[in-house]
Amino acid sequence: MVRRAGDWFAQAAHDLELAELAARHGRHEWACFAAQQAAEKALKAFHLQLGQAVWGHAVTRLLEELPLAVPEELRDAARRLDAYYIAPRYPDAFPEGPPARYFGPQQSEEAIRHARALLDFVRAAMA
Repeated sequence: MVRRAGDWFAQAAHDLELAELAARHGRHEWACFAAQQAAEKALKAFHLQLGQAVWGHAVTRLLEELPLAVPEELRDAARRLDAYYIAPRYPDAFPEGPPARYFGPQQSEEAIRHARALLDFVRAAMA
């Protein structure tokens, strides 16, 4: 079986860089989604390293299904990031207007901070 955990984690780190770049350029909705993707892929990397099959996009579930204790602040970070999976991408996620209208620096900074914390946690656990 091909080991791909490292590839998944490398892409997670790359997605986090994209989130930071998007935020710097005022694309806060994409920064939020890229941050969510970074956390999702990092957690999938850890599951793969553990030899576990993993599917889905919910960061909260991916974190809860790990066979180790997870600090509550990371559980909260996961819940916050899950809110950035659909809404930043689809205009019909809001009553009116495009997603860009609903996301600003505060949301993207929060999403990036949470994603970074989860990547740091996964990096340490995978080491």
